[in-house]
Amino acid sequence: MAGIATAACSSGLLFRNRDAGGNGPFLAQYNGLRAVESVQLASAGTKPNQFISSSAPRRRTIRAMASPTISAPKREKDPKKRIVITGMGLVSVFGSDIDNFYNKLLEGMSGITEIDRFDASNYSVRFAGQIRELSSKGYIDGKNDRRLDDCWRYCLVAGRRALEDANLGSEVLDRMDKTRIGVLVGTGMGGLTAFTNGVESLIQKGYKKVTPFFIPYSITNMGSALLAIDTGLMGPNYSISTACATANYCFYSAANHIRRGEADIMVAGGTEAAIMPTGVSGFIACRALSQRNDEPKRASRPWDKDRDGFVMGEGSGVLIMESLEHAMKRGANIIAEYLGGGVTCDAYHMTNPRSDGLGVSSCITKSLEDAGVSPEEVNYVNAHATSTLAGDLAEVNAIKKVFKDTSELKMNGTKSMIGHGLGAAGGLEAIATIKAITTGWLHPTINQDNLEPDVTIDTVPNVKKQHEVNVET
Repeated sequence: MAGIATAACSSGLLFRNRDAGGNGPFLAQYNGLRAVESVQLASAGTKPNQFISSSAPRRRTIRAMASPTISAPKREKDPKKRIVITGMGLVSVFGSDIDNFYNKLLEGMSGITEIDRFDASNYSVRFAGQIRELSSKGYIDGKNDRRLDDCWRYCLVAGRRALEDANLGSEVLDRMDKTRIGVLVGTGMGGLTAFTNGVESLIQKGYKKVTPFFIPYSITNMGSALLAIDTGLMGPNYSISTACATANYCFYSAANHIRRGEADIMVAGGTEAAIMPTGVSGFIACRALSQRNDEPKRASRPWDKDRDGFVMGEGSGVLIMESLEHAMKRGANIIAEYLGGGVTCDAYHMTNPRSDGLGVSSCITKSLEDAGVSPEEVNYVNAHATSTLAGDLAEVNAIKKVFKDTSELKMNGTKSMIGHGLGAAGGLEAIATIKAITTGWLHPTINQDNLEPDVTIDTVPNVKKQHEVNVET
């Protein structure tokens, strides 16, 4: 599923699990997921642009599944066009270990704390989902590490960890056709610290004191570029910047590169590091942030009547997307399958969504059509859920419009614990979505004390909930 972005962009994705059984697929940030049992090249497939994830043993067959009472749309069967997830990597407020990341979410732990990266004592907002400890040892050499903007540091660590998770270390990659492996990691803001420091040097010391890294480390494509240079990957390489929908757009576009036969593997996701004076003051000026300085851990509260804005977060989330045929040939561990996605625009306002959620609902519908999934098959939504007054309800209106019967639907908000990762949000939440599928546990939406009466969908309030996110034929 897609998140509402600044400039009111929406993007949607669908995933599914490999384990048989359960009630239906689920959408993550307007991304849909669903389960598969095993992987056989002759098995029925699903259309690309949707993910299927599973905790099943290696090299099991993937089987398309649909509700026994629902006639599902036609799904992709060509193993060259079916797209699976074979690796995941992240940098988050809870660290870089994926299991630890999801366990913290299941515990309902908040990663929101007071900002100490700079002196924010005089700011009207003094808290965020700030990353405090990140070890880049083994991923970035010391000299480059000292120069890098955090945005690119997060990208390199998450990207390299994702490649490792997919068993695509340097020795393996050196035996592969690297012109068939691309990188597409986007960012909403780019190297904001590098840009700010460059401008300050220009104003205070003159143009001769501007570092030669000013432009390279500021532009938004540098994450993809540095990761490719580091690994030698020569396939499609660029970035996408669509605010909070960035990572989902990257997944969607990466999947289409594989569908069109332009790549066998794509390293895709989002990265962001905007918790610094320019970023925080800019969002304060937009009046978009919660000002609950006395209770930072309770500040992000999606769908709660007392919400007062979103909380800034940061990090990176990266997936290894691969054609089913290629993954099977190399004996990859298939975590999930990407089934489909869609992109739309509200064409309404720079920051506010349409109250009826039309831009979002049309995006969800396009995603379902592309994935070959019926609305009745979906039983879980990882929502955008930023904790903004207008956005939360517009999203619920959109979900209700598409999924007429929401009695079995579960919906949660990852941002209640990690904040809004901006360009990284879709990447981090795609990983949370896949973990929900593979573990059978949905993390809670915390700080749910006074739910909006219009929110009649189960938001998994405050306590994790066991829930099989599967579809079977």
